[in-house]
Amino acid sequence: MNIETALKEAMSIDGAVGVALVDYESGMSLGTLGGGEWLDLEVAAAGNTEVVRSKMRVLAALALNDSIEDILITLRRQYHLIRLINDRQSASPSLFLYLVLDRERSNLALARHHLRRIEGDLTV
Repeated sequence: MNIETALKEAMSIDGAVGVALVDYESGMSLGTLGGGEWLDLEVAAAGNTEVVRSKMRVLAALALNDSIEDILITLRRQYHLIRLINDRQSASPSLFLYLVLDRERSNLALARHHLRRIEGDLTV
């Protein structure tokens, strides 16, 4: 599945407000969909790049032999879900899907399941 299709699939998740595919090494988004006046996905993508980088540094410092699947940020009215893309060609991923959900209209477990499926089908 290409980037455009992956973003459309993510926006079809119940409660989805916006989605971005982001390269956490550069902080640049490869594509966005949704968002709006109160949700600037470019700014959010760049900010969440720092979240991913920080967590990667912690994993390295702790010498954990593991990898991040996703990171959840819970707000009163929203879920912000960061799903790292498992690159089969590389030992460490450099992309993540960033999904913002309206908490009242979403099911977090189903959203995670859908993102996992999208991640598995995505080709960049």
